Amino acid sequence: MNTHRKDDDAFNNIEAENEEIPAENVEAEGEGVSEEDVLLRLARENEELKEQALRLAAEMENLRKRTQRDVADARAYGVANFARDMLQVSDNLQRALEAVPAESRENADAGLKALVEGVEMTERAMLSTLERHGVKRIDPKGEKFDPHFHQAMFEVPNPDVAVNTVVQVVQTGYVIGERVLRPAMVGVAKGGPKEGAAPKDPQAAETDERPGGAA
Repeated sequence: MNTHRKDDDAFNNIEAENEEIPAENVEAEGEGVSEEDVLLRLARENEELKEQALRLAAEMENLRKRTQRDVADARAYGVANFARDMLQVSDNLQRALEAVPAESRENADAGLKALVEGVEMTERAMLSTLERHGVKRIDPKGEKFDPHFHQAMFEVPNPDVAVNTVVQVVQTGYVIGERVLRPAMVGVAKGGPKEGAAPKDPQAAETDERPGGAA
């Protein structure tokens, strides 16, 4: 009888201990996490997701702009190498025309005149075709020398023209779009007044040279 009573008491004590443990664990787990902490964590995660979405959208927009620019460049400058080679053919046609003196053209027979006219028409057609593809001529005579579009071959002494003015075009230049396909080979003036300098009044110069100035 005593044995059974002792066993019942021990079993009751174990149950009492087991009933107290879950309550303590629940209190311990609930001490470090509050509703406010959960909301703050969710807010941070939301901001991070927004930043990732904005970065992704910006990258996609930059990619779209780069693609559009590459496609536009390919359309505008895709024929650049071919056009540059065709310019050499145009130069040869021009040299062929220049090799026939003006007097010979006037006194030439019908066959030679037809040949010259055919070469001229071929050159014009070629230049017209290139122009439809964005190739344009550079004729800088009388303009200020621009190293981005012109190549100086020699200098021409000319006191009546501003320094670095293009006075002679040796070879015509060409551009395609905004790029130089071939710079114009030119001769530039030297010895003249600097650009922007006001011309000196001859009468004032004579007055300054007189003794006593303007008196």
